[in-house]
Amino acid sequence: MSTLSLPQGLTRRPVARPAPGAARARRTARPGRRLGPGRPLRGGTLIGLGALLAVWSVGSAVGLIDQRTLSAPWTVVTTAADLVADGRLQEHLAVSAGRALSGLALGVLAGTVLAVVAGLSRWGEALVDGPVQVKRAIPSLALLPLLILWLGIGETMKVVTILLGVLIPVYIHTHNGLRTIDARYVELAETVGLTRWGFLTRVVLPGALPGFLLGLRFAVTGCWLALVVVEQINGTAGIGYMMELARTYGQTDVIVVGLVLYGILGYGSDLLVRLVQRRALSWRRTLAG
Repeated sequence: MSTLSLPQGLTRRPVARPAPGAARARRTARPGRRLGPGRPLRGGTLIGLGALLAVWSVGSAVGLIDQRTLSAPWTVVTTAADLVADGRLQEHLAVSAGRALSGLALGVLAGTVLAVVAGLSRWGEALVDGPVQVKRAIPSLALLPLLILWLGIGETMKVVTILLGVLIPVYIHTHNGLRTIDARYVELAETVGLTRWGFLTRVVLPGALPGFLLGLRFAVTGCWLALVVVEQINGTAGIGYMMELARTYGQTDVIVVGLVLYGILGYGSDLLVRLVQRRALSWRRTLAG
């Protein structure tokens, strides 16, 4: 007795049943739910600072913070206005800014050159990377006694100390950016016959730019951190000198004015670099928005 059979391709396939866990996950998941951090908040960078200022103000107003230990915000504002009125704050700020910008410019230049040499040449990496990594393990402040013996206590020592603090983050992040460039871009540049200059400008610089800008963010903050210390060593001008002098006379409000000024300069510098970073890397789609 013959039997009927369906042609190939029309045979009934077994229906795949979803796993119990997957079905439960589909029931609990909300449709269209976003997993990222969401849209950027307008003025979001100021929320944390506003909360900190509010805690400081309330603590000072109700007496939880002793003004002999930490001056109240309104006292700091009044003291800053007095320093501006007699011209001392502008004078110290100009001296500090000159030192910081000189050390920053030289440190960024040195870090970038060393990173390019080490990133594009195996021999360059063999010569440069080891000493830079050793310097990275030694804090710049630990070199101060030696720098004072070599360079004295003048401006050169201060600028070199800032330079050493700035050089390392620029080198590390730029070198990492160079070494993480996709090898296919290098092969493509060789295939189309780019010159060395064309390779640098069209492949190397765009590829290393994100790392360089990240290193620059660390550098602009690091230059102000190094400045705080070097200006308190036999200085005759600068914000650090002003704070050291205030410590001698027990002027807590002047010390806090200096700290607030350092914070504003460091945070403002970082915001400026982040703005440049956002404009220069606008082609990237990241969670930063």
